[in-house]
Amino acid sequence: MDALIFNDEFHTMTLSEDGSYTAFSKEYGEHYHSTKDGALHESLVKHVEPAFKIKKYKDEINILDICYGLGFNTLATLYYCKKNNITSKINIYSPELDVKLVKSLKDFTYPKEFDEFKNIILELSDKGIYDDVYWHIEIFLGDAREYVRTFSHVKFDIVYQDAFSPTANPTLWTKEYFNDIKKIIKEDAILTTYSISLQTRLALYENFFHIYINSGSGFRDATVASPLKLSYFQEVDMEHKISCNTHVRPLSDAHVKR
Repeated sequence: MDALIFNDEFHTMTLSEDGSYTAFSKEYGEHYHSTKDGALHESLVKHVEPAFKIKKYKDEINILDICYGLGFNTLATLYYCKKNNITSKINIYSPELDVKLVKSLKDFTYPKEFDEFKNIILELSDKGIYDDVYWHIEIFLGDAREYVRTFSHVKFDIVYQDAFSPTANPTLWTKEYFNDIKKIIKEDAILTTYSISLQTRLALYENFFHIYINSGSGFRDATVASPLKLSYFQEVDMEHKISCNTHVRPLSDAHVKR
């Protein structure tokens, strides 16, 4: 695939350090992935691996992928399941505001690890839905906040919180947003995110999530959160963080322009 076909007035394909391509959004002024951590590597170590460390033994796993973007988290999930012989039924639901982006993904240069999913990429780009015996994927083209508020299909086991940063897209990081997320997840759900900002962690904490550090070699720290206590990750002492940073408040809908 030719990067020049994908590139347009809103997006530019960019090589990241693990050899996989991401893209730069001219609208938001950010890359879709950390170019330092690498697009594929980031999806695996900051989202898929920590979530499946706990959820891989379930017969059926419901995943909310916020937002679909270039599709890396969804495709990395399929790759991880194939590589590790996970036979759980995987249902992935993903809102994405940028309709043109989704349509253009048939021309995006994905890593070789996704070669076996070319038919899925094309079907999602064309129809926004893919379904077989093991995998069901739906892309909702529209506003993620409205999608989260009105979603009633299933309760989620996993949430990949992977919107553009709180600075660039604050509406998907507010205390009220995470309250809406809390309503559509299971009691033992796992939420993963690259963000380690105290504002993000406070927005989760004030919605009664336990906050954990996701750390490892070859990538910068990330965050895991869950309504229940977890034993696989180091918990953040949020009360200590709050006492040392009394001026910090979570983002709020009242102070965010939509």
